[in-house]
Amino acid sequence: MPTEEEFTLDSFLFSLNATVPIFAIMILGNIFKRIGLIDDHFASVANRFVFKVCLPCLVFLDLADTDIRHHFDVKYVGFCFAATLLSILSIWIIAKITLKDKSSVGAFVQGSYRSSAAILGVAFIQNIYGTSGMAPLMIIGSVPLYNIFAVIVLTFESGHDNENSSDNIRRAFINILKNPIIIGIVLGLAASYLNLSLPGMLSKSVHNLAILTSPLALISIGASFEGRKAIAKIKPTMAASFLKLLGWAAIFLPLAVSFGFRDQELMALLIMLGSPCTPAAYIMAKNMDGDDILASSIVVVTTLLSSVTLTFWIFVLRAMDLIR
Repeated sequence: MPTEEEFTLDSFLFSLNATVPIFAIMILGNIFKRIGLIDDHFASVANRFVFKVCLPCLVFLDLADTDIRHHFDVKYVGFCFAATLLSILSIWIIAKITLKDKSSVGAFVQGSYRSSAAILGVAFIQNIYGTSGMAPLMIIGSVPLYNIFAVIVLTFESGHDNENSSDNIRRAFINILKNPIIIGIVLGLAASYLNLSLPGMLSKSVHNLAILTSPLALISIGASFEGRKAIAKIKPTMAASFLKLLGWAAIFLPLAVSFGFRDQELMALLIMLGSPCTPAAYIMAKNMDGDDILASSIVVVTTLLSSVTLTFWIFVLRAMDLIR
């Protein structure tokens, strides 16, 4: 049994191993752009390709690999769903009231709630417990909401001021139905519920497309990142980063403990509440007329700081004997 110090050090090293390579790929994307290896056209095409092909494949596989029928926990999935919904609605209201630049509301809201649940969640929990545990159920309770509300928020906050509310509602509904990521979620949930599996060659092909999601998205973020413009948005970036890495976890983890969740359940919730903002937030902002500069800034800052904040939360939960 590792000591508390060994556990904390191992958690910190794993957090670094999970986040530093992500940050490094973003830096490489910026370097490649500066030396002329890639350009804005490449970044634009890569963004569209990730949005329309790679991300849908990724969420489809994450959900299809979950055995909903045999491992579904209504209480746990319900808590993930409620925490995600409350955080989205509350920050949307606050952003509408407090942000002076209304064109940034969509990207700010996304960056404040949307975690790397599917990308980091399973790997993080497997590293500590040797099994994915409750991560797939956390994904079911949160990831569909992440994407549905991303479409809704970006549709309503994309600057179409000349449209009335009924036009926006209709446009949001159409965007949800047409959104490639939403389609991937629906197909993944159906495959999981029906226990369907793809033929070997097709499964491998879909998997190969899915694993392109992170590297392509991160290179695009790095290539598109504009430091001077990002500095101008430092206040909303830091506010969103605080909520993403510390705020929601401080609010909902104590509630989760009071509901009796422990060990793998808490670890999966920590990933949902306190992991860095997913690169998908930038991809969707870029493709839906959102503030992509703010979105990329939030992804960069939360990724940079998350190795410290995740380790802090693990230390706190460990010290309180809530995870083992």
